[in-house]
Amino acid sequence: MSVTTVSKVLNGRSDVAPSTRARVEASLERHSYTRRYRREPTGLQQIDLAFHEFESVWAMQIISGVHAAASAERIDMVLSQLGGRHRPPQQWLEGLLARRPLGVLFVLSNLSDAQQRLLASRGIPFVIIDTDGTTAPSVPTVGSNNWGGGLVATRHLLQLGHRRVAVISGPTDVLCSRARIAGYRSAHEEADVPVDPALVRHGNFHLEAGFHHGLELLDRPDRPTAIFAGSDMQALGVLRAARQLRLDVPRDLSVVGYDDLPLAGWVGPSLTTVRQPLRDMAGAATRMLIELARGLEPQTTRIDLATELIVRESTAPAPPGP
Repeated sequence: MSVTTVSKVLNGRSDVAPSTRARVEASLERHSYTRRYRREPTGLQQIDLAFHEFESVWAMQIISGVHAAASAERIDMVLSQLGGRHRPPQQWLEGLLARRPLGVLFVLSNLSDAQQRLLASRGIPFVIIDTDGTTAPSVPTVGSNNWGGGLVATRHLLQLGHRRVAVISGPTDVLCSRARIAGYRSAHEEADVPVDPALVRHGNFHLEAGFHHGLELLDRPDRPTAIFAGSDMQALGVLRAARQLRLDVPRDLSVVGYDDLPLAGWVGPSLTTVRQPLRDMAGAATRMLIELARGLEPQTTRIDLATELIVRESTAPAPPGP
């Protein structure tokens, strides 16, 4: 390899063939080479906040938490989204490298090993908020106890006497979605109630998915008497489906959401939901990122905050059987 090629790899340049980059990285690792990071002073104190996609109400809770923690340190925030991808595209990554922020927060996204090495070569740390999938122990991550949230939501409905409880979670390729369904299944096992596979659905956490799956579930002769909607927005879609089918909530149908967005307490009936500390998650991730950017070692790089069931008006004892 030429000195220029090795230098490009060390400095995170994108104009190196992947096979060549892999050979250089393997040689660096084999010889235990330690990179010497040198951040050129840009005069900018910025962090990047990248969503896989924007969902206004949910995303605003994350944005507010990041902004509060960053502004306390006089650090600005650059906001972007990855077009629905759970991994940043190359063009976006090149723009990031050109900006040279203090660090990056990824929401429901992750990086390939090569992308992680690329950021490390430029001394740009990153933290994942609510990861889309399993991450290596070395990847700094902040999330919440999604399994526990699914458990307490479903346990609440089963304790009210419901025996046909449906779940509408998020995409199958998102870890928090799978974890909430795992909690739902665990609650059924705990109560010795079998799970009907026809009542397990995957949406996208948005209104339309709750409405679509809600109509399908509630328009069948053996409809569920309760639905764990997996997000507050999907729960609102379920409420609309119930109204369209002239079902009363909670007399005919109990509904539980997830997140406890500000609107959850204002809809009619007010929504029973699992409170996910989104602002706290965002604040903890931002503080962790700032510590990493300053060359400090955080006390921990893996945080899972607790969730809490908030009982309101949308759940009630199961209606009497036929």
